[in-house]
Order: sequence, then C-alpha cells, then structure tokens
Amino acid sequence: MTTTSSLISTLPGRSYTDHEVFEEEQAEIFEKLWFCAVRAEDLPTPGAFRTVQVGRESVIVVRGRDDRLRAFLNICRHRGARLCAEPAGEVKRTIRCAYHAWSYDLDGRLAAAPNLVKMPDVDRVAYGLVPVHLREWLGYAWVCLAAEPPSFEETVTHAATERLGDPAAIERYHVDELALGRRIVYDVKANWKLVVENFMECYHCATIHPELTAVLPEFAGGFAAQYYVGHGAEFAQRVEGFTVDGSAGFGRLPDVSQDQDRRYYAITVKPQVFVNLVPDHVIVHRMFPMAADRTVIECDWLYHPDVVASGADLSASVELFHRVNEQDFDACERTQPGMSSRAYRDGGVLVPSEHHISIFHQWVNQRLRG
Repeated sequence: MTTTSSLISTLPGRSYTDHEVFEEEQAEIFEKLWFCAVRAEDLPTPGAFRTVQVGRESVIVVRGRDDRLRAFLNICRHRGARLCAEPAGEVKRTIRCAYHAWSYDLDGRLAAAPNLVKMPDVDRVAYGLVPVHLREWLGYAWVCLAAEPPSFEETVTHAATERLGDPAAIERYHVDELALGRRIVYDVKANWKLVVENFMECYHCATIHPELTAVLPEFAGGFAAQYYVGHGAEFAQRVEGFTVDGSAGFGRLPDVSQDQDRRYYAITVKPQVFVNLVPDHVIVHRMFPMAADRTVIECDWLYHPDVVASGADLSASVELFHRVNEQDFDACERTQPGMSSRAYRDGGVLVPSEHHISIFHQWVNQRLRG
C-alpha cells in the first residue's frame, strides 16, 4: 500500500489470523519475555497454587513453606502427565501426579514415588520439577520460560519509566501493597495485538467511550495519554473521582503526588500487561493469548487495603472501566473478522494520532525476526 505523510501502514491481515504466525509469537515473544502471571495475594498460604498458560506451556505458581513464590512447568518428570488440572487450588504437603503418584515438594524437589527407595540412584533434584524464572513487581508474579531471561529492569520496569518519565512515579502508588477489590475475566474473540493496539490509542474514544470521555474530556480529541511521555489525562472540572457517574472515589492514595492527583495514566508493558493509574486505585489488565483469534483478559481493580476491608461500595468505581473494557473488546471482536478479508490483505492504516502504534508493530516484527 502506498503511504502518505499522514497515513502509515499497519501489519498485514494474516498477522492477526494465521496460526503459524501465532505459534511463532508464542515461541519468540511469550515464551522468551517476562510474563505477568498471577497476583501474589491470590496465593496467601503455603501450598496455594495457580496454573497459568504462558505461550504453549502450562506453568504452576505455588507458595512454598518458606513463604516464597516459585514457578514450575506443570509437567510430571516421569511420563509427562499434567500435574495440576485445576486453574487454582491448594495442596497440603506435595504436588502429586494423579497418574503414577510421583510427588514433589513445594520447592520442586522429587519427594516420593512408588518404589523410589529401591532406586537409590535417582537424583531427587535432577528429577524434580522444571523451574521457571520468577520475579515479583507491583504485587504480581512475573515468570519467564527462557533459559536466560532478558533484563527485568530493561524490559518490564523500564516501561513505566519510559511512559511516566520518572522512575519514582509508579512507586508512589505502592501497587504491591494494594488489595484486590474486584476481578473480571473477559474472553475476547480477537487477536492479542488488536487488544494492545486498541489500548494504545484514543482515536476511537469519542466514538465508543462516552463515559470515559465525560471523565477525561481531552480523550475526545483523539490523542491517548500514552502519546505523550509523562502526561496524564486530567479529570473534567465537575468530576470528583474516576467513577462511572463522576462521583467521589476513595481519596488519594497516601503517597500519590499533587501533580498526579486528578489525572489518569496508562502504561503498556509489552507483551501482555496494561497498567492504569488513577489517584485512588489502580487497574491492571493481564492478557493470556490462547489462539490467533482468542485472548483471555483478567482485569484487577486494586484499592487501599482499608477501602476493601471496610466493605465500601466499589460499584461506581469498577463500572467505569468495566464499560470501557466491554466497549473496547466489542470493537476488537468486530475488527477480527476483517483481518481475514482480502480488503485487509496488505493491512490498514494509522492516522497521525495513532502513529505511535507503528513502534509496537516494529517491535513485533523484530521479535519474530529473532
């Protein structure tokens, strides 16, 4: 497609539909980079676990008896059976395979197996669970399947600094100390890149987000907050809080600065996390790409622990971004079929307020080229 100074080409349609492209993305992006897996508070006690799909692998994240979080491939070392079939649960002492009863300590070491005492040459560490790298940030466990993970600071935490312009800016929200107020899981029939692209731009905001633009009127102009380093969209004068009706929220988080008050900041942490910062709470999206045309998204609303403990009514606060999510995901689902059309064989175009999305497209292409 011929481009002009105003329009920039997108990725071609097959990038959003082709199974082989998706498989390559699983291998070169989701299985090689840091992946935000679970909220740490979801695993409060030793033995609590969650299973997470990371690329083509199932990963167990479990709380050890030493209170540490660890991650392992969800595969028994004996004959390859899946160990934990449920998405979440709690084991008492060991992780036990339901096939041949091989059992593993919470630190991954092989603990027991039928007739194991008759096999003294079996190394219980070498035949333990395959470990997966794990780091904690913002109160979440981030895992990486790569043998040698990329720098966490350069590929994850730098995204917040790059967006906000100040490494201390996100720290003032103390996201790791917030409590989960609400979680909604969305099953979106669209490619993960369409979801990322939608989150990065606001050219669509005036069209499909009436509630959001009522709170953040500058979004009606088509420029997303992510278009400018350090900029946070300012609340409308009549708006008291980041709520569906503009009513007051729950007061500014203790260390949020005056400059950050009454402002909304959005951060994309490639490849699958969105962080939304407002004065009284934080919203975190985690994407789990399941197929070329299906993406599961877990959205967490996080508040000061006192707010959650008080039993405060969160509905007006949650409803605003829940509506935004439904509007966005509906738009992505309406876009997905068009990716297979001959009209989109060579892709579409980005208008000037969307030009920053081309940087994301370049990043995807570079990852796939290795």
